[in-house]
Amino acid sequence: MRNGRRELNAPSRMRNESGRGENLKERTKQFALQIIKLVERLPKTNTTRVIAGQLLRAGTSVGSNYRASCRARSTADFIAKMGIVEEEADESLYWLELLVAAGLVAFEEASPLMHEANELVSIAVSSIKTARKPQ
Repeated sequence: MRNGRRELNAPSRMRNESGRGENLKERTKQFALQIIKLVERLPKTNTTRVIAGQLLRAGTSVGSNYRASCRARSTADFIAKMGIVEEEADESLYWLELLVAAGLVAFEEASPLMHEANELVSIAVSSIKTARKPQ
């Protein structure tokens, strides 16, 4: 209890016995690494530089914001940080879709990252819904 308010340790509330929190830390780190590798393989044109920069920022911030959510000081803080995770994963998906639609990356190459971005969005949404449920 702090300042008369009950504070919840949201991350432990969201984790199950199998260490889901640690698994998701690793998953989001691997997602960032795969984004970095994809960006490094892109042709060096004005268009790809702009899109690559956006994708790199969004894709790498998924993991850093998830890690921040694990250190949340309250349920509200956890929900806010997981909201950023959701937004950044969805933005990553957008930039990947744009690269494919523009013919700059083959669908087969981007597909695993697009799938993972979609799953990360779903996990973030589910975590937010769970955190909002009354105890």
